[in-house]
Amino acid sequence: MNRYVVLQQLGDGTYGSVVMAQRRDTGEKVAIKRMKRKYYSWDEAMNLREVKSLKKLNHANIVKLREVIRENDTLYFVFEYMRGNLYQLIRDAERPFPEPVLRNILYQVLQGLAHMHRHGFFHRDLKPENLLCAGPELIKIADLGLAREVRSRPPYTDYVSTRWYRAPEVLLHDTRYGAPIDLWALGCIAAELYTCRPLFPGNSEIDQLHKVCAVLGTPSREEWPEGYVLAEALRFRFPACAGVPLARVVPTASPPSLALLAALLRYPPRDRPTAPQALRFPYFAVGAALVLPPPASRARRSGSRIENENLPPAPNALPVAIPGIVGIGAPPHRDRFADILGGEVVHESESEAVRQRSGSGAGARRGRSVLAALQAGAGGGAGAGAGGGPAPCPAAAAAAAAHYLGTSRYVAGTRIDASLFHPVPLRFHQEATTVGSGAPRVDWAAKYLR
Repeated sequence: MNRYVVLQQLGDGTYGSVVMAQRRDTGEKVAIKRMKRKYYSWDEAMNLREVKSLKKLNHANIVKLREVIRENDTLYFVFEYMRGNLYQLIRDAERPFPEPVLRNILYQVLQGLAHMHRHGFFHRDLKPENLLCAGPELIKIADLGLAREVRSRPPYTDYVSTRWYRAPEVLLHDTRYGAPIDLWALGCIAAELYTCRPLFPGNSEIDQLHKVCAVLGTPSREEWPEGYVLAEALRFRFPACAGVPLARVVPTASPPSLALLAALLRYPPRDRPTAPQALRFPYFAVGAALVLPPPASRARRSGSRIENENLPPAPNALPVAIPGIVGIGAPPHRDRFADILGGEVVHESESEAVRQRSGSGAGARRGRSVLAALQAGAGGGAGAGAGGGPAPCPAAAAAAAAHYLGTSRYVAGTRIDASLFHPVPLRFHQEATTVGSGAPRVDWAAKYLR
């Protein structure tokens, strides 16, 4: 500890006190947490949850642990220094922050939570005092002393987190909670950021539950049967409350932010979004003209999937209109891989219009696409439409195009239907020779691309 000079006291808690210090050699400011309990071995110190979690978590929105010092059986944690916390930022604000600033704060917290949950930890004590900041531009999650591993086996202690930000399942003494309690706490923090006052300031656990029900309404037994089982075990009866719309509780919040709040503040933990799911809410889609739901996860290798976007449109197909967007129909079908194959694929319906505009058959073939070659081959040879030969048969060309476009090409792991290609006899032993032997060499690429 002689490498640091203590500048001032920052805070004092149940398990330790925090001071601001400065390195003697570099002048860097740090925050040093001095644990009140004595540690008589390094193994005992390294088994602390805060040390184990911070050693594994390295993220821009999680406070960094610089080093651990054990001196005279006293344990010191050296952290990066942050000017204040979110509680001080809310308290000192002269007026409520604009929504873009609040969106940036919540986005950073969710990014840190997503990283933490992805690596198998959940915080359990998320509150404004544990969100360190350097102004509203940079937020970092701190104080992981109560963090637990997701893979650790319950039961957990039922006295975690500050009461105002405690999830209802924890208030009902559930010992099998998990990461969703962090999302509930974040919902409470988000509402407090908009109103500059706590959302559920209960004086006790019973009063806390009554305040939650007064705002969100009484949960139904069908909605949250596990909560009623926990309440009956404690001989607690939910108060009959109709609830208040969140738009009245948080009047300055926009509709996308109210949708996020309503999702985070749901009674059943399974119904709350995960941190990555919350990051995909429309609230964070800044500048997007059209917000669509996230695509469903695709299988890595699927032998039955067909690329429907390359199928020709049905004759009686109607354009699909997107709600809220005027004048936008279904996008025209086009081959996304035309630049790789040598030109854009033109379907039969499009080729007729092109012929009428251009007055010649050559206008229907844009480049040397595979489909154009098939249409030419089905119509009477390679010279059809370009060299004055016979015109391609429309029925044969349409059949060849439909058969080719119906095959599941381009999809990794699927079988490619090669019945439309001429078989190339491969004579490996006769034609594959060593360099410099004088025998004729074979251009295999030219053979496959004929």
